[in-house]
Amino acid sequence: MPGVTNEDAPPLADLMPWSVAPLRLGRAWPTAPDPASLKARWTTLLAAEGPEREALFEPTRARDSRSAVAQLPGRRTGTERLARASGPCPEPVRVLAAPFEERWLIPDHRLIDTARPELWRVADERQVFVVETGAGEHPLLATSLLPTLAAGRVRPLYRRPGGAEPNLAPGLSDRLAVRLGSRPAEADVLAWILAAVRADLTVPLTGDPEVWARGVEAGRRALWLMRRDGERPKLPGGRRPYVRAPLPPYPRTLRYDPDEEALHLDEGRVSPVPRAAWEHEVAGARTLESWFAARTTPGTPGTLAAIGPAAWPQNWTSELLELITVLSLLTEPADDLDLIPDPVTATSLRAAGVLPPAPRTRRPASVLDHQEEGPEGQFALL
Repeated sequence: MPGVTNEDAPPLADLMPWSVAPLRLGRAWPTAPDPASLKARWTTLLAAEGPEREALFEPTRARDSRSAVAQLPGRRTGTERLARASGPCPEPVRVLAAPFEERWLIPDHRLIDTARPELWRVADERQVFVVETGAGEHPLLATSLLPTLAAGRVRPLYRRPGGAEPNLAPGLSDRLAVRLGSRPAEADVLAWILAAVRADLTVPLTGDPEVWARGVEAGRRALWLMRRDGERPKLPGGRRPYVRAPLPPYPRTLRYDPDEEALHLDEGRVSPVPRAAWEHEVAGARTLESWFAARTTPGTPGTLAAIGPAAWPQNWTSELLELITVLSLLTEPADDLDLIPDPVTATSLRAAGVLPPAPRTRRPASVLDHQEEGPEGQFALL
């Protein structure tokens, strides 16, 4: 059966032309696995004055406590300089801080070196952010949350709030409609991309409706598992992970027993944990180990990052069980899309005028739904 490999597959950078460089926080303490720690850190920061507040803030060349900074789009935070700020902590928001790991962030522009406001402007319940990981086996992540991980470029599915103006090469869906017999929704194009993307970030496309449907189904499943919204994922009975031995007040060590299929947190034990879930990694880092380390590695004494919960919160155990479930389902064998029949090649898309996408599609759209407050209460000019 005729097929196409990576050789004439269009690049992701052309299929989803608008991309943004990753956020750069500049300091670790404005993120944490629990929101209570962030509020305690904020209180400690504002209780300090002068040089002490500046030192706790951890200044960089991009930010110090005297920096004049506008509000983040969609966030009501103070815009006075942090050196003389007062008031309660801005309500923390959930973010994707590492592959398959959600944390909390204080959404205050004064705390973030490079916040990428263009991403905040289009972040809503309809948005899906695609993140390039730089990892061969798992080249893309997808999340409904604002991604703050230090990875590759971020490609939003939509260029405007409310699911408006898909970030797809103009004419791509029309061309696929001609080949497939029906016009695919932008969410289905994204699902196919997640299922078919190659390590070099090219995406073979097909005009075969049956193969397209199989790829979209696989991509939808991956998207559901990565976003973890809607119905919660579950493994079949007998394979669902449970706490078999109680966790200590605050576990500090993590190890895996492949014979027992058990995850040991000090003397606590969780099982069954499939070996594939334990070995799941992105860019050389094991996902479960990274998740655990983010919750158990103490911050440097005397810094805001050292402020954290005194005991292991119960909801972390629930998050761990769900993460094991997600990784177990993600590592199940999937359809092989290495050879794509009836290919829609990069050459054919160029001949049809779909590629390369127009330069304007690589730039953010003008989003002027509301005024944004600039430093010291002045309105920002967009």
